[in-house]
Amino acid sequence: MTMRHVRTMRRAGAAALLSAALTFSLAACGGDGGGSESKEPASTAPQQSKGGDKGTTSPDSVPREPIATVKGDSGLELSVFAAKRDDGGFLTVDGEFKNTGSAGFSVPVSWYGLEQDVAATGHSFAGMTLVDSQGRKRYYVLRDTDNRPLTTYAYDGYIKPGQSLTFFAQFPAPPQTTTKLGLQFPGFPSASIELS
Repeated sequence: MTMRHVRTMRRAGAAALLSAALTFSLAACGGDGGGSESKEPASTAPQQSKGGDKGTTSPDSVPREPIATVKGDSGLELSVFAAKRDDGGFLTVDGEFKNTGSAGFSVPVSWYGLEQDVAATGHSFAGMTLVDSQGRKRYYVLRDTDNRPLTTYAYDGYIKPGQSLTFFAQFPAPPQTTTKLGLQFPGFPSASIELS
């Protein structure tokens, strides 16, 4: 077997693993009724944007109350709807960015970081972290075997006025005794979120 065949087999295995992980993640998040049926990793992110380019919620989505909301740069608002422990030792955060300003917002590089492998996936939320002040620990977005972040990625990097962009991000789960974490994301103040 040539090295070329080995590389091809590794890539196929990694793609299958990522697809399964993203499918599991979306199912664990409960979805938002906005395209979570897709199983292609790169195409799930744009379809998760509520209402696509129109920035409206899809008709079949159920309005949810956020557990935390913070306002950031240029009229952007970050709402977190859930921070759920999953089987297997994961914590999945799901939420939404909404442009409440009058001008469009271009996603900065700080949202996905400067790591070469992570930057190669395109726009993502790999810059998001969770902080356990009492346990003095910081949790980073998990990566798959190809070092791609387990978060919504490859979405359009421009959020129009009134448009919403939904997201999910997976982290290592903190100990069961931890019930509250601080969510930190570039351009926003820290948000305190309760775990479920």
